[in-house]
Amino acid sequence: MATALAVAPEIGMTASCRALGVARASAYRHRDPRPPSAPRLRRGSPLALSDEERAEVLGELHSERFVDASPAAIYATLLDEGRYLASERTMYRILAANAEVRERRDQLRHPAYASPELLATGPNQVWSWDITKLRGPAKWTYFYLYVLLDVFSRYVPGWLVASRESAALAERLIADSVAKHAVPAGQLTIHADRGSSMTSRPVALLLADLGIAKSHSRPHVSNDNPYSEAQFKTLKYRPTFPARFGSIEEARAFCRTFFTWYNEQHRHSGIGLLTPAVIHFGLVPAVRAARAVTLERAYAAHPERFVRRPPTPPALPTAVWINKPIEKEVLPQ
Repeated sequence: MATALAVAPEIGMTASCRALGVARASAYRHRDPRPPSAPRLRRGSPLALSDEERAEVLGELHSERFVDASPAAIYATLLDEGRYLASERTMYRILAANAEVRERRDQLRHPAYASPELLATGPNQVWSWDITKLRGPAKWTYFYLYVLLDVFSRYVPGWLVASRESAALAERLIADSVAKHAVPAGQLTIHADRGSSMTSRPVALLLADLGIAKSHSRPHVSNDNPYSEAQFKTLKYRPTFPARFGSIEEARAFCRTFFTWYNEQHRHSGIGLLTPAVIHFGLVPAVRAARAVTLERAYAAHPERFVRRPPTPPALPTAVWINKPIEKEVLPQ
């Protein structure tokens, strides 16, 4: 910096700073330093109100007749009276400067709900459940289908059709399904949305008694319970699914046929095109071995038809997540 200032009288400040790679502003600041005691005064806008005028506006805002009125209403009222103290926006600025601008109504502050993150590496570790409506025989009449679903195997361990949505019915369905499949305490987590039956006290007490952890979706987040939603879509997109059910007995008969098909015949794309029952009851090794034999026989008969490699059975997932955590990339130091 000193060199640049030394040669500046000879070749000029711009040329010396360019030759030495020094910023001209830095050189000028170094040459003519500001006294440390010199205050930097901020000029006020010539359009701003004076202190006396701001005090007059604030006093009017605090007056008894305007204490509950908005600046817009105060501004309009004064105009109608032939007075102009300040613009509406200036009134807001004066109130904000005195910390007097806030939401007048008490707003409900919702807590930040954490995203549920559930991992299943085998059957009977994570179940999800939900309730969907089935149209009844007349308009505005419905039957309610309760369905439990194993997230890992996609197997439906329990379901029921009722004429109403009830926590007591949900409690009975969960208890019967857990007993039927002999799920040990401390192993299972049951995930659901935040419907009244799902968050009811009887269901919560039952889960605690059975040693089952509970999990709930975030409010107004539809994809926190994706497996139950996908299962309902499979149900309602079946070609034989009717527009309406004539009676609750008809609805139960349809669901009995559907869930038998779904558990034992439906080849699910998410589980290696196997049926949920094969996954749920540990029949995977035998079924995959039989598939491998069939594929080896096909390859031996026509190897030219398999260009890249010999065929293998579809892969199976080893872990199933509800909201898998996002792995953050670690940048090199």
